[in-house]
Amino acid sequence: MSDTIQTTAPTATHQARPPFKASQQLADHLQALSADLIDLHLVGKQAHWNVVGKNFRDLHLQLDEVVDAAREFSDTVAERMRAIYVTVDGRAARVATQSSIPEFPATEIDTARCVDLIVGALYAVAGTARRIHDEVDAEDPTTADILHTILERLEQLAWMIDAENRTANASEPANINE
Repeated sequence: MSDTIQTTAPTATHQARPPFKASQQLADHLQALSADLIDLHLVGKQAHWNVVGKNFRDLHLQLDEVVDAAREFSDTVAERMRAIYVTVDGRAARVATQSSIPEFPATEIDTARCVDLIVGALYAVAGTARRIHDEVDAEDPTTADILHTILERLEQLAWMIDAENRTANASEPANINE
């Protein structure tokens, strides 16, 4: 008996015949959203580790929610991309050049400033999802449904976190006209 395992090459070339494959435009849109979601996860962790100040614990825990949502959604988008025959590029260099999220400070950050920056990051990702939505929906309504779920949760998180810095009936939400 031999210790080597013998394998045989398939006799025919595998050919999948999917009913739908993404266009380059759809692939580019989903790559942009993927990069934003990956970066949101990283920005959320950066904030989580370095936030200090009033209401620290509450914000620290809310940042965990942002990180969890970003990780889950980045995986959902990446798996959808693969399902429609798009290669995902989640490498750090690609994410760094493609993300629409402004760079987050590398130092400690006060809770009030952190709130504004995280809300801005959430709205940046939501803005990408909204920008690509109609073209995604025109080509693939199934993928657009994923965008709806992402938008619903990210905008909910932004509203909840932004409330930390608001004054009732006296201030506008952050980033309202940016």
